[in-house]
Amino acid sequence: MSPRSMPHPLPTPRPQPIRIALLAAVALVLALATGASASGSSKVVAKKAQSEDLGATVLTRTNGHTLYSLSVETHGRFVCTGGCLGTWKPLVVAQGVKPKGPVKLGTIRRPDGKTQVTFKGRPLYSFGGDAKAGEANGEGFKDVGTWHAAKVAGASSSPAPESEPPPYPY
Repeated sequence: MSPRSMPHPLPTPRPQPIRIALLAAVALVLALATGASASGSSKVVAKKAQSEDLGATVLTRTNGHTLYSLSVETHGRFVCTGGCLGTWKPLVVAQGVKPKGPVKLGTIRRPDGKTQVTFKGRPLYSFGGDAKAGEANGEGFKDVGTWHAAKVAGASSSPAPESEPPPYPY
């Protein structure tokens, strides 16, 4: 074989600086996005306040409106849907946001797909009949269950006698 008839080896592709920079940038963006979604964010959505009407410390929205739960909404069962939501406003957060407050809060997925804040496993709502901060007009309201203000245990100014069971299962 003559030198002219021998096959020439293919040139080895050399990395291009622009291609390397783009790949590195994509990798960085993906790593940051994964880290951000894994850690999530948190948001203060509740505080506690002394309710003069109830003689107890209750959870409120950050604007001071009393938060309530419905006695029959347990174990992921939702009763307040449809027309009920015109009177009772769910306390919701964006998906992936961890709610924060003066007590441990959780979340549950509503039938409409929104993420609702819970306290002791019960979804939280504010009452349309509470016109201003500090009111508790929804306490004891009865429809398909009974609505109760979300009381913070051990913070009542006048605790019930030990022989009496609590008026609702919190």
